[in-house]
Amino acid sequence: MHPLFLLLSRLESAGLNFTLSRNRPDTVLVTLTVVGERVEIDVFEDGHMEVSRFIGNEDIEGGEELLEQLIEENKD
Repeated sequence: MHPLFLLLSRLESAGLNFTLSRNRPDTVLVTLTVVGERVEIDVFEDGHMEVSRFIGNEDIEGGEELLEQLIEENKD
């Protein structure tokens, strides 16, 4: 069985919610969020995985003005 399916089964068995997306032609991105942390797991065609962790607090940092600023700073 491909490691992607093993990973999904393990996450489901643990009761962890996740999303799947495809941002690159050679990977499937599995994203999950736990308290204070977001985890991105790139699963490649050959079965190897690369894991990135984004750790932080869950403080509210702003409102619509912050959203507008982020959009302006990051648009193409």
